[in-house]
Amino acid sequence: MVLSRRGFLRRSAAGIVLVGAPEVLRVTSGPRVGYGDLVDDPEGRLSLPEGFGYTIVTEAGRTELETGEPTPRNHDGTGAFAARGGGTVLVVNHEIREEAGTDLQVPHLDGLVYDPGAAGGCTIVVTDAQGRPVNERVGIAGTSTNCAGGVTPWGTWLTCEETDVRAGDGAYERDHGYVFEVDPFDRAALVDPQPVKALGRFVHEALAVDPATHDIYLTEDDSGPNGLVYRWAPPAGFRGGRGVLRELGGSDGALAAMRCTDESGEHVDDLSRAGSAGTTYAVEWVEVPDRDAREEPTRTQLDDGRVTRAHKLEGAWWGPGQNGASGAYVVSSYTGGDSPGNHRGQVWFYDPRASTMTLRLQFAGEEDGADGPDNISVSPYGGVILAEDGNSGNHLVGATEDGTTFRVARTEQGSEFTGPVFSRDGSVLFANVQVPGTLFAITGPWS
Repeated sequence: MVLSRRGFLRRSAAGIVLVGAPEVLRVTSGPRVGYGDLVDDPEGRLSLPEGFGYTIVTEAGRTELETGEPTPRNHDGTGAFAARGGGTVLVVNHEIREEAGTDLQVPHLDGLVYDPGAAGGCTIVVTDAQGRPVNERVGIAGTSTNCAGGVTPWGTWLTCEETDVRAGDGAYERDHGYVFEVDPFDRAALVDPQPVKALGRFVHEALAVDPATHDIYLTEDDSGPNGLVYRWAPPAGFRGGRGVLRELGGSDGALAAMRCTDESGEHVDDLSRAGSAGTTYAVEWVEVPDRDAREEPTRTQLDDGRVTRAHKLEGAWWGPGQNGASGAYVVSSYTGGDSPGNHRGQVWFYDPRASTMTLRLQFAGEEDGADGPDNISVSPYGGVILAEDGNSGNHLVGATEDGTTFRVARTEQGSEFTGPVFSRDGSVLFANVQVPGTLFAITGPWS
């Protein structure tokens, strides 16, 4: 994820507080940038710049799966893959927390159900090169609260359950709080879904995979106490590939939580302590004693003096940083609960080569600005797209390579954006509005 080759987000025209180098810049006005002002949509769906348009790819209760059932609701994190022969294959999470039997759940099709008591899951959507719908089907069913996740270097989607409910709680017949692998191309690989228990059982949000080492970095969206950033290091001899994660044992590899120290060597209890540009912490990893959380949640197994927490740990993305380093970008949407600091969104960069965590972007949350970043995705045009879930309306916010920020879209449906991701050829930006659940394909003069 390259935000700028010369530094990170040095100016703004969208009222965002951005962390530059070496100071925090507070800019609330500026020249017209990006693609221009958003034009109100007469259909009341999606406001876009002049010259852009959208297609509704799927919509909860209105479009249909190939088996005839209506599209499920609550669209969330999404992965995009190049379709054979052109077009895009998308794996779309459905963040349905209710038990099975709720309206517009992911249909329980034979062979694709993990837990008969759960209503969430993923659908697999195929579009043509212009983003127009071709086909939609169930990828996995019987999971719960499928929030975000991440793509793998071998071309699959890892969907994360943002819950840790147990078997016997209500209608649930199996434990939840796991990661599941969804193959967008191989239907046989979807049969009899099984959790990747090696990646732990907790309130998962998103993840990013190091393509060189196959280390996996995972975020936890929980509070009381705040959640953690985790790293799963694979066992010796591990080689990533389709279906390999499924073969792992529950204790294979090492699951550890992040611990940060400042330049004086003092422990940092919460990432919200940072507030200045370039704040960099040294990182070590503390192994989680019981990753399946049989007796207590993973985030409470290590006391506050041994780990570094953060509120609303959300999006994660692997990408290049400064000075040729690649690493994991991690989003903390805003402070709350027991956060000691105050902000309306942070983006951090973990450099595995240097074992450091650096604050790269911070949102101020002014009323005329943007706040509450959630999902994050790289643009093929040299910037990023952030899905906003805050107090100043819900937008897709772009950031260009030279550091300019601007609004790409505004939803008029009153719900947050989720899962923004470009097609592999860069011609289509896919994004969801979560409630009731609509997947849009946005086209126009991208540059």
